[in-house]
Amino acid sequence: MRPTITAIILARDEESMIEGCINSLRWCDEVLVIDNNSVDQTAQKAESLGARVVKFSHSSFARMRNEALKHADNDWVFYIDADERVTPTFAKEVLVKIETGQAPALSCRRENYAYGHHFRFGGWQQDIVTRVFQKSALKEWQGEIHESPVFEGKSDMLHSALIHLTHRSTAENLRKSANWTKIEAELFFKAGSKPVTFFTLIRKGVMEFFRRAFIKGGYRDGLAGLIEALVQGMNRVMVYIQIWELQQQPTLPERYQKQEERIRELWKQEQEL
Repeated sequence: MRPTITAIILARDEESMIEGCINSLRWCDEVLVIDNNSVDQTAQKAESLGARVVKFSHSSFARMRNEALKHADNDWVFYIDADERVTPTFAKEVLVKIETGQAPALSCRRENYAYGHHFRFGGWQQDIVTRVFQKSALKEWQGEIHESPVFEGKSDMLHSALIHLTHRSTAENLRKSANWTKIEAELFFKAGSKPVTFFTLIRKGVMEFFRRAFIKGGYRDGLAGLIEALVQGMNRVMVYIQIWELQQQPTLPERYQKQEERIRELWKQEQEL
């Protein structure tokens, strides 16, 4: 009897991307969508396409992935994001690998498309992910931002790449950045980050841009590569601005509360005249 596989999609407000993802997973025995508090039609669209939807909300991707594992009913699991796509070659290779059972996990390259361009440099060329697991071998996922799997045994590398359709617009990019820069800032703050100064912001932003654009060759992807390097530099600045916010004493909420109290007192005095 051949081994069975469940595809797991973590999704939040992905109604524009979920259909293409699910349609590239028809070779799987089951498609399971973990819906993270979507306010659009993600869940309804996924169900109409034959996927099973489980509602579960959490800020940690590792926690989301661990929850998903509890609901997968098949021998193997394949984690995929809503903005990722599987090619027929990739699917056939996975099926052959899990049938032979030579390794309990499978890794692959991601072929990244950002701003409509295939990115081959700027750090994107080193994008390796481990996403296919024999369910009995996968223990858990760990990490707050760049979560990683803990599993028994070693992974085997696929020849085929997973297609990643990311950074489809500046607006979409900013929405994602708003989420992960906040989480990263909170982690740095809890770890005791040094006080942030104006020169910290400039240094971090410039260094990240230079690393992406020149050390890792992002300029070779043309203007799109330079724009992406600039965006990554801006994201780094946003992380440290939010660290600065967390370092403020009194805290920002306390300062605004003080202003609210001052205005209430002014109105109270006005009414007593």
